[in-house]
Amino acid sequence: MSELEPESETAPQPADATPPPLEKAPLAYENSVFLDSSDGRPIRIISEYLEPLARFRHEQIQDTVVFFGSARFRGREEADHALELLDNTGSTQAAPSHEQPASVPQIAEGTATDLQRKRAVAAVEMARYYEDARRLSQMLTSWTTQIPSRRHRFVVTSGGGPGIMEAANRGAHEAGGKTIGLNIRLPFEQAPNPYITPSLNFEFHYFFVRKLWFAYLSKALVVFPGGFGTLDEMFEILTLAQTHKLAKKITVVIYGSDYWKKVFNLDVLVDTGAISPKDIELFQFADTPEQAFAMLKKGLTENYLAVEVEAGKQATAAVAAAAASKELMAGWTLEDFLGPEIAHTSR
Repeated sequence: MSELEPESETAPQPADATPPPLEKAPLAYENSVFLDSSDGRPIRIISEYLEPLARFRHEQIQDTVVFFGSARFRGREEADHALELLDNTGSTQAAPSHEQPASVPQIAEGTATDLQRKRAVAAVEMARYYEDARRLSQMLTSWTTQIPSRRHRFVVTSGGGPGIMEAANRGAHEAGGKTIGLNIRLPFEQAPNPYITPSLNFEFHYFFVRKLWFAYLSKALVVFPGGFGTLDEMFEILTLAQTHKLAKKITVVIYGSDYWKKVFNLDVLVDTGAISPKDIELFQFADTPEQAFAMLKKGLTENYLAVEVEAGKQATAAVAAAAASKELMAGWTLEDFLGPEIAHTSR
């Protein structure tokens, strides 16, 4: 039996009996059995493209700046910047106690494990990155909300989860701007962070469609310290830029040079010929919110705002020239330009 065929619920009827009245069949787009089946997969995929597209248009979102970074830590108390290690990327479930950062009493008593001591040091560092992401997002949003435009420009966007993603959405929210969360449905418990603009809170089933939306509207990318997911997303964008598959210029800021230079050594790729020396120019390192903001503002202004202003000036000049030409040629005929013989020549 096909997965789309419902099981029979009635006993066989005599051949000469009148069948009972049938209920109306569900419309195809209301048939959950079909939509949730493998045959309905193309519809589910296109829905994850069209539904966000409709919402972005309705909310007048022109472009974005995407923040990537670790989801495995979250703030406990802002006052002391304590953090809690999560069990899974993006989950709301805390990790087991033996994986948590060591507390001050544990360190003083000598009961902390090597892993807990390392996590305690990392927790302090991650707290700094959380606050830096929040501050950078505030600075960026305070600037972009002042850009004269009918649509919202360079809207802060994250993966919608906790950690650095929450910090990015939080900073934009605190600056009074719209902010986007592109969440992903995972096997374990997960919830969007509360700082996302409700009408711009998305949840995806398909990773590749979510990645499309990260890249499609983005004009800049900020990469904070993170793990596999952050590395995947960062190198995907860099590969698209390297291979000229992006029909635009994108500013890529990698935040936290000490962290990232321990994670990878791109000079080795250059030295071995795996990448070109000019590929290193696809991104810049930054270590303070002020430095990162200056890079973003410069890139967005030079690549987009200044270009748009110049294009606007040229369009205005063209309209003015056309109007002047029309006024100058008022009352003229084809014969005035070509002469009567040529003007009256048939094809």
